[in-house]
Amino acid sequence: MKHIKIFILICAFGTAASCDMLEPKLTNEWSDETVWTNPDMAEAVLTQVYSDLMMTPDHYDGNFLDAATDNALTRSYGSSVYRAGTGAFSRATNPIGNWSGMYDKIQSINLFLEKGLTDDVVYNRVSEATDKSIKTRLEGEAYFLRAWCGFQLLQMYGGRTDDGQVLGYVLTDHFIGEKEEADPLKFERAGYQECVEAIVKDCELAFERLPLVYEGDDVVTGSTMIGRASGLAADALKSKVLLYAASPAYQSPSVIQINGIGDFDVLDEGAYLSGWERAALFANQVLADEGISYTFTPMSADDIADAGSTLPADFIFRTYMGQVSGMESRHFPPYYLGNAQTIPSENLAEAYPAKNGYPITDPLSGYDEDDPYAVERDNRFDMTFYYQGKKFGAYDSTIDVSEGGKDSESFHLYASRSGYYLSKFLSTKNNEMLDPLVPKTSVHYNPMLRKTEVWLNYAEAANEAWGPMGKGEGCMYSAYDVIRIVREQSGGITDVTYLDQVASEGKAAFRALIQNERRLEFAFEDHRFWDLRRNLLPINTMVKGMKVTRTDGGFEYEVIDLEERPFDQIRYYYMPLPNDELLKNPNLKNNMGWD
Repeated sequence: MKHIKIFILICAFGTAASCDMLEPKLTNEWSDETVWTNPDMAEAVLTQVYSDLMMTPDHYDGNFLDAATDNALTRSYGSSVYRAGTGAFSRATNPIGNWSGMYDKIQSINLFLEKGLTDDVVYNRVSEATDKSIKTRLEGEAYFLRAWCGFQLLQMYGGRTDDGQVLGYVLTDHFIGEKEEADPLKFERAGYQECVEAIVKDCELAFERLPLVYEGDDVVTGSTMIGRASGLAADALKSKVLLYAASPAYQSPSVIQINGIGDFDVLDEGAYLSGWERAALFANQVLADEGISYTFTPMSADDIADAGSTLPADFIFRTYMGQVSGMESRHFPPYYLGNAQTIPSENLAEAYPAKNGYPITDPLSGYDEDDPYAVERDNRFDMTFYYQGKKFGAYDSTIDVSEGGKDSESFHLYASRSGYYLSKFLSTKNNEMLDPLVPKTSVHYNPMLRKTEVWLNYAEAANEAWGPMGKGEGCMYSAYDVIRIVREQSGGITDVTYLDQVASEGKAAFRALIQNERRLEFAFEDHRFWDLRRNLLPINTMVKGMKVTRTDGGFEYEVIDLEERPFDQIRYYYMPLPNDELLKNPNLKNNMGWD
């Protein structure tokens, strides 16, 4: 008889004020008969998948994935992110690979779909109708979680092969038993688009079974269920999948010709634009059909740290980390008892425009290289960065990265080498947060899906399909409209002069603006690494920092080179498949350049 290893979890979900950290409490092995007749154990199989997915935003050995891009650096030189940022990929090594972990979760989900919804499992013995409602919701959650895991695999391993195919991952829609698993030659990577359609179908099945949001007092779909997958989450994930499917990196060679790093040509414009139009029309449907649920609400600093008990309006699917201080311990400056593991780059700092909307490279921005922090910037700049002279949180002191300063490398080995420290995701309210005698904590969230993402998905797809000012049939907004809203509400930029100028220059110029907007909005949220690759943007940019030197009259500022991103071959747009899997199954074609 087969056995399944499960984790019995308590406080699995609930409101932000309750314990919804999905913390495993007990591990044991149980027989099939026991698991699939006990509702708590049956649901725990699904709940464990949630637990494994609900991670902190810096879950790469305590670092953010942005540290493998031009957005940031890490001082953790043995970490997976540092190795990824220095190009340490091969058939035998993918420092950020997730193949086994995601397939383990898909196996659990498929098993739940087959055995956790039968008449043998009764989730409510008082009311047959309530039992049926619970099963419907759990089935929807299972479909969403399978779609989520499938997308993680597609995002990681989807790509072109040396013979020009565009492949995804191995699709599995049922539990793979020992006998089937013993014959690996039966399994092949499905086409990229086939994987897209499978994920889309799971999202649609989830949407049909789940409440749009969890609200009210219903025991099955009420507010006590907040934290689970919802209809909003299913639609947001579908929007993301369609955006990736339209992106140039995942088109066939007959549609997109890749010439080199950051260089490609569109060979079949009709086929290319059809994918963008599909993505735009669906995102518009979400924004329109879900009405007030998608009213644009900018994310604030206290939505992700120092958070309250109410779920932030912009968040759809998130990790609730509760009262903790681990983020601060990992990323505060050493002077404030942190380890400064991930530090933002000058590259990212330069991406934030002035408050009048102009990029700091434009003289009209008012930016002064000799006094780089004097000009008022996009609101998200201060939300993301600590920089020379900025007050540090609730402390009565300011950041000093100049030579000899308390936050400089001359003060501490672990101090920032870029001239910046991270502010986003970190508490700013608790004085002496890491005091070893009287430690304090702060409520944190990790937004895994945000409504803003759907807005920007629409803007990107609409611009490709119809240009900056165009609208598809029945669409409420143009790409211009969305970017204006996001820049005004998130960035505090009310002047549209520069926005009008870029829109008048056409689709390519507006594309670059949208890509930069995503960079600012989703900094340190696991987007930049993949946005660069799916859009075939330059991934070999030198990472820069700001050197600050104290003088008799003040400070001198110099932009310096810090770390190369040696991604000089097309193959780095795609991740290699695990070597162990390739050795077991030669039918698994690797992505281009990795054989």
